[in-house]
Amino acid sequence: MKKRLIGGLVAAAILIPTAAFAAPVVIDMLTRAPMTSEQVKLDEVGQAALEKLYSAFPETKSFEIINASYLGDPNDSTKKAQLSIVLQEKGGTGKKFTLHTNGITGEIQDLTQENWEPKEKPLITLPDQEIKGKVDQLIDKLYGNIKDYEVAMEQMENPNQKTFILNYTKKASEGEGYQVFVHGNTISLSPVAPAPSNKEVEGYFSRDGKPDYTADNFLNNEKLFSLLKMSPTELKEEIAKGKSVVEVAASKNISKQQVIDVIAKTQAERQLQDGKNKVTISDDLLKQMMKAVERKVLRVIEHKTETEW
Repeated sequence: MKKRLIGGLVAAAILIPTAAFAAPVVIDMLTRAPMTSEQVKLDEVGQAALEKLYSAFPETKSFEIINASYLGDPNDSTKKAQLSIVLQEKGGTGKKFTLHTNGITGEIQDLTQENWEPKEKPLITLPDQEIKGKVDQLIDKLYGNIKDYEVAMEQMENPNQKTFILNYTKKASEGEGYQVFVHGNTISLSPVAPAPSNKEVEGYFSRDGKPDYTADNFLNNEKLFSLLKMSPTELKEEIAKGKSVVEVAASKNISKQQVIDVIAKTQAERQLQDGKNKVTISDDLLKQMMKAVERKVLRVIEHKTETEW
């Protein structure tokens, strides 16, 4: 199964940790400006996100906003790259929703649903089909048309915590869908955009003789190809010889930092894009975002095919 791990979720075997697996990693590593619950409710983007959640899950209307923040221009709160809201049930079982929404449209980009099953029988203890049914219901309520999607589900190799990954792909699309991680009593979900139409190459690395799609999101980068003066196919051919991207670059007198900067900037800018719209932020904040993703870029460009991540 192709694991099109989105955004910063490169090499799941390494990055599977502790918190929200499907959260937008570049943005989540940055400092955010806090917001009060009153500010969220008065904010146009916040209102759009809350209305969508309340419509899908009416009981959440009684939930408290226990945390909220935004990422954007610190000098202009109207320029948001992303708004994050955490709602929790008052008392009771501690049901919780964490929403990461697009700063322009209010679209829910990523979400985490926690503690919606009894503590004595958490989500991960249910049969596989019941787990899938819970995820289907979540997608259908918040995004709709679950019947339009095909799903592949498998248990990840994670000795510390039983974890399932579910990849939903819209029929007859170029990879559009949802990626979901289920662990403990938590569902973490992120929509996945369709692959760019100009994407020529997939599976730059291989593992056990099979294509490994883990790094494609980072390496399918026109600016990287321009820097290396190579086509996507030529880069894949060099990697197939057992070279890392760093070694390929060095053979052309291009430094590791130049490669990091090109990829990190693209990853950061993608977080600020929504179709034709783009959030404008300061150069300092962009540099912060680039710095935040450097560690993951480094893992990709130093990796060699047929080796463990």
